[in-house]
Amino acid sequence: MNDSDLQLQRMLRAAAGATIGSPNEMPFGFDTRVLAAWRAGTNPDLVDVGRLLRRVVLLSLAVIVFATAGVVNELRQSNDPGEALDQYAIADNVIDNAVEP
Repeated sequence: MNDSDLQLQRMLRAAAGATIGSPNEMPFGFDTRVLAAWRAGTNPDLVDVGRLLRRVVLLSLAVIVFATAGVVNELRQSNDPGEALDQYAIADNVIDNAVEP
């Protein structure tokens, strides 16, 4: 037997010898402390949602800018702009066919 087989046998023997104990429970008062700390927070939920929304919008704008820069770059490099757009249409069609069941 190789080293991995020996390790597997050792782990299986250790698992077979394990005793089933009581399930782990939260310490007494833990849930009360968590709720109290959450309620004592100074940030209302709307502020958190606003921050998340702002980050999503900024990330989306960054993706749009990079995608636009890529398209403009491809159109500049191509002698025939219609040919470059046809290549994008072909790639889009292949992606659509691969995703559809």
